[in-house]
Amino acid sequence: MSQRQPRERPARPARPQGQWASGETEPLNAVERVKREGGGLDVRDRVERRYAAEGVGAIGDDDLRERLKWWGLYTQRRQDAPATMTGGPPEDLTDEHFMMRVRIDGGRLTSDQLRAVAWASQHHGRDVADVTDRQNVQLHWIRIEDVPGIWRRLEAVGLTTAMACGDAPRAFLGCPVAGRDAAEVVDATPLLSEVRKRSVANPEFANLPRKFKTSISGCAQQCAQPALNDVAFVGLRAPGDGAVGFDLLVGGGLGANPHFARRLGAFVEPDAVPDVWEAVARLFRDHGYRRSRKHARLKFLVADWGPERVREVLERDYLGAALPDGPPAPPSPDAQRDHVGVFAQSDGNRYVGVAPRAGRVLGHQLAAVADLADRFGSGLVRLTTQQKIVLLDVEPAAVGELVAALDGHDLRARAGAFRTGTMSCTGLEFCKLALAETKGNADALYRELERRLPEWDEELRIHLNGCPNSCARFQVADIGLMGALVPRPDGSRGEGFLVHLGGALGDAQAFGEKVRGVRVPAENLADYVETLLRRYLARSDGHDGFTDFVRSLDTSELAAFAAPEEKA
Repeated sequence: MSQRQPRERPARPARPQGQWASGETEPLNAVERVKREGGGLDVRDRVERRYAAEGVGAIGDDDLRERLKWWGLYTQRRQDAPATMTGGPPEDLTDEHFMMRVRIDGGRLTSDQLRAVAWASQHHGRDVADVTDRQNVQLHWIRIEDVPGIWRRLEAVGLTTAMACGDAPRAFLGCPVAGRDAAEVVDATPLLSEVRKRSVANPEFANLPRKFKTSISGCAQQCAQPALNDVAFVGLRAPGDGAVGFDLLVGGGLGANPHFARRLGAFVEPDAVPDVWEAVARLFRDHGYRRSRKHARLKFLVADWGPERVREVLERDYLGAALPDGPPAPPSPDAQRDHVGVFAQSDGNRYVGVAPRAGRVLGHQLAAVADLADRFGSGLVRLTTQQKIVLLDVEPAAVGELVAALDGHDLRARAGAFRTGTMSCTGLEFCKLALAETKGNADALYRELERRLPEWDEELRIHLNGCPNSCARFQVADIGLMGALVPRPDGSRGEGFLVHLGGALGDAQAFGEKVRGVRVPAENLADYVETLLRRYLARSDGHDGFTDFVRSLDTSELAAFAAPEEKA
């Protein structure tokens, strides 16, 4: 079966792209105008002095729709706005409440920090929280009147919402068991912390062309998703002398135009990581495209320039010295490891990973996890890139009691393959871009699959996304489901999903193949996925899992395999 691989884009016409390095400082789109008229970080003062006192109606349009993002706030979707309204006037979709994203760099939390997040959810967010695939927590139902108090509570324990959204460096991904994983190449925690210290709330990086995503990890499994980030540092040991350092990748990202990150062929010594990160961020700030929001991510610049030119400009203009050449990091066979279960740490203790329901947790569950982390571990909790929660430093004799206690809160360390492998974005429930509900559909889907296919014993990643933006990484799932409006027999259109099959990261890296012509109504989702899995089980001999089987099919065979069953 042919795979859709990233490829070089044709050279752009020689016209202004809004690149500051070329002297093009005139704003070329509405968001650039907003940023020129007032920085995103500056909106905090207005929230604290005015908006919290006067309410959401006092917030100016530019602050409401753009600048609040720099402090982790998005307007929430109206609960009565169906999928057919998506894409309409923003005022018709916008609720008076907000989603608040708490940035949790590297997924690293103390029990006190987790309690602060739980408090915000319980007291101000209707007890709802979502663990994201970027190791953050998103709260919902937040009123602007309550925001300053939430900020104070979070910041008192060292958390922030600064630059959790907006055209700025987003929360940095890292291995959730850094410093505990016996197989890791190097503990990159100090480097990630230094980069965070230099960048968060720093005006120098507060006006990038678009969002800027980072992965810094010494994990041998590469579970921090380096291939999907704007810049990534991947731990490795150099052949020969065995020196520890990092492979440098740039230009990864998903969305409607997915690209895997490209190697620059450089070896970055650990002490140089913060400086190199700053250099890449500045290069993006100065050379990134600001004409069209659709082409403003670093991946488009890297595709146009190629990695050789990116490295040349990086070294000449931003580092002032050449980086040594280096080899690629060995590909990982487990790049999407979920950390669910009980695992040995390098010190002889255990870490315990649990699977919420497609990333949805409740505030009181988070509070319970904080208490259990103190009781059975060291009070340290980690969030993963697979929307899972990990408790560190558990003595072996205490594991059974902890697992049972977590199970009592519906947080499963012994979860089945369907619950473990199912992820979803925020979806239609709260997101103004969504075309389909995801959390509820994901929960219902994995439960139905557990009931209908109790014999299933293979790992399987099923990712549900409400729109093409890929907040749940549907293009790199075994079964990726992208929200869309799909036709109904009566001629109307309603919530449904397009299908991508055979995506993966690591040594089998490829984007999933979109199945042409298949549009699955949301209410038929369990029937459709069950059909796919039963067809696979009937023909899977000799294949190493679902994706390996799917990739063995040519285009016509894939179309036949993925066609919905015709109703009798």
